[in-house]
Amino acid sequence: MENRILAKVNGKEISLLDVENFIQRLEPQTAAQYRNEEGIKHVLKELINQELFLSDAIERKLDETDTFKQELDKARDFILTQLNINSIMAATRLDDADVRAHFNQDPTKFGKKETADTSHILVESEELCLELRDKIINEEISFEEAAKQHSTCPSNERGGTLGSYERGQMVPEYDNVAFTLAINEISIPVKTQFGYHLIKLNSKTEGEKPVFDKVKDKVKNDLSSQLQREAYLAKVNEMRKKFLVEMF
Repeated sequence: MENRILAKVNGKEISLLDVENFIQRLEPQTAAQYRNEEGIKHVLKELINQELFLSDAIERKLDETDTFKQELDKARDFILTQLNINSIMAATRLDDADVRAHFNQDPTKFGKKETADTSHILVESEELCLELRDKIINEEISFEEAAKQHSTCPSNERGGTLGSYERGQMVPEYDNVAFTLAINEISIPVKTQFGYHLIKLNSKTEGEKPVFDKVKDKVKNDLSSQLQREAYLAKVNEMRKKFLVEMF
């Protein structure tokens, strides 16, 4: 990128790179709105305003006030804290053997998990559950309408649909039945801690066994995060033995 000088404020230059750096610090959706000629002009105007405020603050000797010194101390403490934490995180090192060993501990963690898209009707009694099931099977009422009229789950407004989710996200009693149904099949009553369910399977996707070379980066990031957490906690424990901590 050509780093053109776009403006000067009291002798201090503002460049195109300064504008780009400002935009990059914004949320992605917001940043996208400024990646055009008008957006750059708007950001440049704001950077000029900030430099004007800085020049004025120096002229008014705000850097000599107690408030400034207090804020400077806070900034110093924050920067030192972050530098220390970052140094601990940066000390973790990984090689390919570490990454592969982490993968081998639980390969399924990095694969594509089996998913199911289900709808359900939740009621308080098995008797009502069976009654509704018979009416649905005999086409006296649709599953969706029965859910709207009788289900106590908030999903009743959507005809009972829960959407797609991975195996293990629902309570075991629900999961164990949902993933064994055929498409559009309606279960017999399933008892969980919430009551009795009729479950309808709308669709299902099979899981995919992970291949190490394809998920290596994901495994490396996962292991790196784990080691960094461990290093962070180890350092905290070390410091707690060294420095006095008093709680009131």
